[in-house]
Amino acid sequence: MWPTRWWAPSLFAGLLLLASCGGTKKLNYRNGRYYSASEIARMKAAERRGAGSSKTKVKTKTAGMSPGGRKIVARGPKRTSSPATANRQIATVIEEARSYQGTPYKFGGTSRLGMDCSGLLSVSFGAAGIQIPRSSNEQAAWGDPVRPQDLQTGDLVFFGASPGSSTITHVGLVTDVSSEGVQFIHSSTSLGVVENALESDYYLSRFIKAVRPKL
Repeated sequence: MWPTRWWAPSLFAGLLLLASCGGTKKLNYRNGRYYSASEIARMKAAERRGAGSSKTKVKTKTAGMSPGGRKIVARGPKRTSSPATANRQIATVIEEARSYQGTPYKFGGTSRLGMDCSGLLSVSFGAAGIQIPRSSNEQAAWGDPVRPQDLQTGDLVFFGASPGSSTITHVGLVTDVSSEGVQFIHSSTSLGVVENALESDYYLSRFIKAVRPKL
């Protein structure tokens, strides 16, 4: 049997330890689940980083060379809507454009009976409540220049009629960017509204520029 003078302090210390553990466990409960002290610390640090990043304003710019050798500095477009709103708008534009797949090419057309390349973009952006210029040359000035390696969904890509041409005659809308490449939708004179890979020799040889729309 433990001597009374040892037993009482030991019992008191044990009760303190249990109370301490119970208190820690209660404090480390979140959403009905127990987390260790280190996990709680990591979660709080992540929350602080998230709160700080939401207040951070990011400005980006890329540099390249124009065909004439002049330096081009492409700045992020001035937006009148939030990034989340812009993303929803681009999703609507792409969804609308894809709904026209199989529509035959028709010069000056803007309906399911037939449409041309700039008409497809005009109608698709219109579905998201965005008015854009009608011709491909005007659309090429409706945005900020983007380097091919910086393309994003929603960007516009422009082409010439023949390899090496600097005269814009065709436009498409980037629909997907992944490690496998860039896909764009357009109204082809031979196939109508289709999606193609930008990396194909045919389109790369005729590629002139890309712009990011001002949303």
